[in-house]
Amino acid sequence: MVRSPPRAGADVSNRGIGRGRLFLGGLILFAAVIAWGVALMMSPHSEATVARGTEHVRTTVVVFMRNSAIGTLVLSALAGWLLFPARRPIKPWRDRVIAAVLAILVGSSLYQLIWLRTAL
Repeated sequence: MVRSPPRAGADVSNRGIGRGRLFLGGLILFAAVIAWGVALMMSPHSEATVARGTEHVRTTVVVFMRNSAIGTLVLSALAGWLLFPARRPIKPWRDRVIAAVLAILVGSSLYQLIWLRTAL
């Protein structure tokens, strides 16, 4: 028995690369959420930080938060690149959820960077 020759065009039989991209992108997105959450928990946005006399650590916290916001932006960009390949699966709700999470991370990180410029 002889098999018919393959069709001309791109070979789409190897879906492992796409699955690997989605796995790594999801892992990096999870790392970005963790970095964003840690920086959010350390945020000196409240007035209670001034009342407690913690001004001596304010610069250290601001530098940490700045670096965390930049790291979150880099991780979000990398995760977005990995999670949105050229060929898209037929699950638009997943894409919308990922886009919303990325938008929240990027938006709050940019806000944090702008706010930190005025804090010092």
